[in-house]
Amino acid sequence: MTLPPLVLEDVALTLPSAAGPVEILRDVWLQVEPAETLAIVGPSGSGKSSLIALASGLERPTRGRVALLGEDLARLDEDGRARLRRGKVALVFQSFHLLPNMTAEENVAAPLEIAGARDGTRTARAWLDRVGLSARCTHYPHQLSGGEQQRVALARALAARPALLFADEPTGNLDAANGALVTELMFELAQELSTTLVLVTHDAELAARAGRLVRMQDGRIVGAGTPT
Repeated sequence: MTLPPLVLEDVALTLPSAAGPVEILRDVWLQVEPAETLAIVGPSGSGKSSLIALASGLERPTRGRVALLGEDLARLDEDGRARLRRGKVALVFQSFHLLPNMTAEENVAAPLEIAGARDGTRTARAWLDRVGLSARCTHYPHQLSGGEQQRVALARALAARPALLFADEPTGNLDAANGALVTELMFELAQELSTTLVLVTHDAELAARAGRLVRMQDGRIVGAGTPT
């Protein structure tokens, strides 16, 4: 029996503030199946990005259980969570997060080499070709457009063939044409790799591409179903 790559059970997150504790997430129950594509939608401040942070082990819940790739994250320290993510869990963010002093090729190759891959450079070149950037391998981030930077970030995320990809507003900084291109590549490549895709978005067209949609409001999941 294949375990679901992500399970959240009765999860809550409360953070301190000058005005007192703030309840960011509460009573969250969610299970994501292998190779599923899931879109998380809702207004700003509803807890979508915080849910991604908890699900990926970047943040610890105040209450509840998070199981990532079959591992209870509460049993792992920060180093243990980082080891679990390495090569198995990837993240793509709205703001690209490329290293400015590295070329596109080096940005893609770096995490592969950290994970011990012997052919990181060759793999990086192959993935940049997959996202249509073979001619931009030696360019630095400041020499690339926003759409090109996000395609580098996508190549970096998928080069290790992760089991699970989290994407937080992946098209949020892109114009319509580049957003559509990144969307097409992300879904096509995730399907090809059988990678589970969990994405946060305000983009109705992007959300509609997912197999399932979860709606958040005030830190809670208030609805789920198939995009229409």
